[in-house]
Amino acid sequence: MNYFETADILLPKKDFEKWAVIACDQHTSEPEYWNDVKEIVGDTPSSLNIMLPEVWLKEDNEESIKKINATMVQYLNEDVFEEHKNSMIYVERKIGDQIRKGLVGVIDLEDYDYHKNSKTLIRATEETVEDRLPPRIKIRKDAVLEMPHILLLFDDPTRSVVKPLEVKKEELPVAYDFELMKDGGHIQGWFLDEETVQSVQLALGELLKKNEDLLFVVGDGNHSLAAAKESYNLTKNPKARYALVELENVHDQSIEFEPIYRVLFQVDAADFIEKFVDYTEKNGGEEQQYFECITKEETGTIQVKATAKLPIGTLQKFIDLYMKDHPEVSIDYIHGEETVRNLCQQEKVLGLLFEGMKKEDLFPAVRADGSLPRKTFSMGHADEKRFYIETRRIQ
Repeated sequence: MNYFETADILLPKKDFEKWAVIACDQHTSEPEYWNDVKEIVGDTPSSLNIMLPEVWLKEDNEESIKKINATMVQYLNEDVFEEHKNSMIYVERKIGDQIRKGLVGVIDLEDYDYHKNSKTLIRATEETVEDRLPPRIKIRKDAVLEMPHILLLFDDPTRSVVKPLEVKKEELPVAYDFELMKDGGHIQGWFLDEETVQSVQLALGELLKKNEDLLFVVGDGNHSLAAAKESYNLTKNPKARYALVELENVHDQSIEFEPIYRVLFQVDAADFIEKFVDYTEKNGGEEQQYFECITKEETGTIQVKATAKLPIGTLQKFIDLYMKDHPEVSIDYIHGEETVRNLCQQEKVLGLLFEGMKKEDLFPAVRADGSLPRKTFSMGHADEKRFYIETRRIQ
């Protein structure tokens, strides 16, 4: 049985540079980014016109969604796309001096469950916030096309899946080769022949034998994939049973995990720290974890007993409990130590730094703890996120 399949992939016939637009959940505080994209695209057919950037989300998105769905039908009727039957695409994207490698195809949503303690072959890496799903389900409900910004990771330290493709790519037909807008890097794709598709599927099958019934975890786009699953559950439409995704090896040298730190506002830092230590003393195991605690007055390190495999798991579990009892406290999720230290120059602010997750720990952590706390790690900066290129009919 294969767990990653070919698909009838639609690609634009021309103007890839204007068609490809970054994932809708990026640059959410930068409307100027998206205004630039609108100017670049102009009147040319573009993925911008068949998705809704989150920066433009409103309380009522009915008209925007209707327009998106109508534009999808228009693009199909106006012959914007060329359909590539039973296709799988090998992708290389140059970001700075690194090349990130991936595979585009479909997964069966029956193999995926985003709930915390699921034992499916495909699992969420982070806690899914279910109240974020309805707007996404609404967008997908009447859509005739899907576009992936979902990245699934697989655990392949010997690079058995992708390495043969690097060698064979020159023999394969080119799917696309162009520069991504706004410093997104350069991207190339090649269509795999039938024999190479089978070799990919065999290699993934061998990985599954080694990996304790866990084949893929979600690296990016968790809420979009969860919305696809719920949309399929509502309709049981056979085409919507599958989702177009890109697979990437977590051991790809271009993939770096960066920790996302916690900053608490309107908090009594001494009270929080005392109760955190007490809680972990009563509920933790033998392993010790360390946290740097930063306030305007002082900085110090505490040692606590682990209640989860990762430090962030131990911390977030307690933060959630503490905030239930202290509704005045708010939280922000911060990239970069310097930003944390700057924020902590204010009164009643507590910053917490900790050792980030190493990428080789991702699969063991998901097996041990289920999906991880929200905002556990980042796979790079906004401009490194996936661009919409491929589409597929789902109705």
